[in-house]
Amino acid sequence: MSKTILITGASKGFGRAWTEAFLAKGYNVAATARNLETLNDLKEKYGNAILPLKLDVNNRLESLEVVQKTKQHFGTIDVLINNAGYALTGAVEEANEQEAREQFETNFFGTLWLTQAVIPIMREQKSGHIIQVSSILGLATLPTGMGLYSASKFAIEGLSETLASEVKQFGINVTLLEPNGYESNIWHTGITSESLPYYDEIKKALAERENIFGKVEATAPIVVKLVENENPPLRLLLGKVAFPFVKQSYDQRLESWEKWNDVSVEAHG
Repeated sequence: MSKTILITGASKGFGRAWTEAFLAKGYNVAATARNLETLNDLKEKYGNAILPLKLDVNNRLESLEVVQKTKQHFGTIDVLINNAGYALTGAVEEANEQEAREQFETNFFGTLWLTQAVIPIMREQKSGHIIQVSSILGLATLPTGMGLYSASKFAIEGLSETLASEVKQFGINVTLLEPNGYESNIWHTGITSESLPYYDEIKKALAERENIFGKVEATAPIVVKLVENENPPLRLLLGKVAFPFVKQSYDQRLESWEKWNDVSVEAHG
């Protein structure tokens, strides 16, 4: 049965690959982008199956309007994919106030506004699937360089895990997608904070590590399978690096918590 999907950040990267896969599958897609010209070729190919919508996710009013336009045009919204976002790179100390606030405005608050707007529609339908594009950096961090980006994704994790428990009663599923590094232009279109020399050595060491990036197009059939699954997982790691990276971090956490557990219990009183 055909589904109606609302996806943000559809002009490039994951969003573009997934939009094309959904359209090829015969789904209706409301695809948002800052520049609608980037979607012209898909409109020519798929006609009324795609509804291109201009959206800056930082604009809460625009987000609310996009949800309503999608509902009015297609009559339903079965899946929301909050994909729009960018990466701020640099050590935590290097980020200025504007950079830090803008990272959260896009990655966290942009996700929040669309999520809040779509819930009433899905609740009335008694069905729906909200997919949040997080990152393995929302579960574990790198030594330096992505602190504010990671913080925004950690925030999405807490928001979405809580949300899942709240909306399950309405027939709404929530999934957090946790990609490892991919050959995506998010790393080329982001913002880099002004560098301080104190972090040069650790940045150099990080840059010299082996980076194994996945191919964006390989995720498309996986995401199609995800939206077609009747019992989707709360979290889905993407890429072969993701699981060992996250497992190592969580093993270290458990070891530390267990080591200090007597102190923790003592603190209970």
